[in-house]
Amino acid sequence: MTIFITLFFLMIILGAPIVFAMGVSGVAYITMEGIPISIVSQRLFSGLDSFTIMAIPFFVFAGLIMERGGIARRMIDFATALVGWVRGSLLHVSVVAGTGLAAISGSGSADTAATASLMLPEMRNRRYDIDFAAGLMAAAGSLGPVIPPSIMMIVLAAVGGLSVGDVFIAGVVPGLLMAMGLLIAAYIHARVHGGTYSQVSRFSFKQLALTAFRAIPAFLMPIIIVGGIIGGVFTPTEAASVAVAVGLIVGLFVYRELKWKELPTLVLRAAAISASVMMIIAASSIFSWLIARENIPQQLVVFLQSITDNPLIFLALINATLLVVGMFLESIAAILILVPVLMPVVESYGLDPLHVGVIIIINLSVGMVTPPYGITLFVASSIAERPVIKVASKAMLPLAFMIAVLLIATYVPSLVTTLPELVRNQ
Repeated sequence: MTIFITLFFLMIILGAPIVFAMGVSGVAYITMEGIPISIVSQRLFSGLDSFTIMAIPFFVFAGLIMERGGIARRMIDFATALVGWVRGSLLHVSVVAGTGLAAISGSGSADTAATASLMLPEMRNRRYDIDFAAGLMAAAGSLGPVIPPSIMMIVLAAVGGLSVGDVFIAGVVPGLLMAMGLLIAAYIHARVHGGTYSQVSRFSFKQLALTAFRAIPAFLMPIIIVGGIIGGVFTPTEAASVAVAVGLIVGLFVYRELKWKELPTLVLRAAAISASVMMIIAASSIFSWLIARENIPQQLVVFLQSITDNPLIFLALINATLLVVGMFLESIAAILILVPVLMPVVESYGLDPLHVGVIIIINLSVGMVTPPYGITLFVASSIAERPVIKVASKAMLPLAFMIAVLLIATYVPSLVTTLPELVRNQ
């Protein structure tokens, strides 16, 4: 087993894609142990043989439709009318828009790209600090996995044996608190840097009502998706297909910004993105099977309990580990590798798996803003045409507020679990 783990981390250090690191190390170990090689094909198939996981390509396609169909722009128009009168107005608009898009697409990189593409040109005109603005938008984009619907949450629920509806609802309060923290970070930055951020628009209730009316289809999306799952109207996979259907209707016939000729390109993009995720899921099934075969979770339980029997200290160890993992590992891959190992340990400490599952999501969303891997950080810095290191240095203030919410959610479990319990008891 030592050779298996060593080979895996060696390939990661050498820059091999995570899917190859898991697959090659797993196959090498199976070969060395004399296990029939046919187990590889069996595990690859069983890893993808899940109705819930089928939701991923539909959610990806729905996100692309919404991005191209005009929903993102109308969400930004509404955010401008709502908070455009606050000092540092465009920063606040970016956070509110990013939060709204997170409740629609569930893809952090797509949300970041949409917000940054639309907001950065005007920010340059007003002489905003572009490095800070890009860092803030990267942080706002990372809310996508925390606020439902979320692709990462679907994978977590499938691997961890949790209810998708419960995980979705559990992320609402922490996600909104993180958004509030980013708004505070934006306001502090605007106050400290003075006059550059004093240019604001006047608040108009008429404009707010008008933009809200135009954005009604966007507001309906999360209600249909999340409400349908929680209400038992349809499964997550069916909800994702409904999201595609509604997105097509809105883009083609309501806003009329999506053209029929663009659909094949969007289908190909969705297929490419989904294929990369599915490859990771399939390869991770080999990895997870080997970990279970070698009783790694049980050994980890014994090891951690020899260090501490205090659940609070155990939660601190989880946070510290995941914050580091999130810096180097793609989020879905991290979930697929760590959740099967962690959940038995979580139960041994008497902790709520739903609570810890959301903590895992929040930790990995923070990792999306931290180098060297930070996907939303790279997307924002690329669109801003600024060095990643410069943007990362200015993202420290937003990150501080995100980590503060992480700690609150960790040690105040009711923040995560109360809403799902209320919904369940209805």
